[in-house]
Amino acid sequence: MSRAALFVLADGRFPAGGHAHSGGAEPAVAAGRIKDADSLREFCRGRLHTVGLVAAALAAAAAAGHDPVALDEAADVRTPVPALRTTARKLGRQMMRAARATWPSAELDALAAARPRGAHQPVVLGLAARSAGLAPLDAAYAVAYETVSGPATAAVRLLSLDPFDATAVLARLAPGLDRTAAAATAAAARIPEEGIDALPAASAPLLDITAQQHAAWPVRLFAS
Repeated sequence: MSRAALFVLADGRFPAGGHAHSGGAEPAVAAGRIKDADSLREFCRGRLHTVGLVAAALAAAAAAGHDPVALDEAADVRTPVPALRTTARKLGRQMMRAARATWPSAELDALAAARPRGAHQPVVLGLAARSAGLAPLDAAYAVAYETVSGPATAAVRLLSLDPFDATAVLARLAPGLDRTAAAATAAAARIPEEGIDALPAASAPLLDITAQQHAAWPVRLFAS
């Protein structure tokens, strides 16, 4: 295993399309819920421990070799809002393209054939991690970090927030990232005994509501 592959997968410049998405930060800024570094930190913390935990567990399970089609169905169940399902599959398609070019594998090819319109992004990322020789914990870390780094980066553009302050927010969330990645990996490890229902199903209703509203905005800076 080359742990260096994790840096490639988690790099914001990996061509998987995440730069075009704010992770809910754009509508939160518009509503005044994110207005500075402190409120950004609270937003990211809430996102990390809800949708971030769910996504990280799905990625860890895919990296562990569990059926990616079944995991994709589990992701659908855990994503009740049409706008977020559409976004997850769009990002999954882009991640699949990047992953197959970077770490070709029969498992990625099989999932691409089974889900030609795109599987959920965390599932694809987990399978990409597996193809790169990474462990389930690595996949969970990559997704957990992406969960908070996307909104933090978006806030720099949306608020003209000092990039140093945005980076400090991410650094102060490090203990939470550790706990989330560990909990996600532990949940994935219970699948052989408990089935896919062992995966968390935490929710963030306000993120769901604002995502659906944001999708209808006639003018927006980010796709989601």
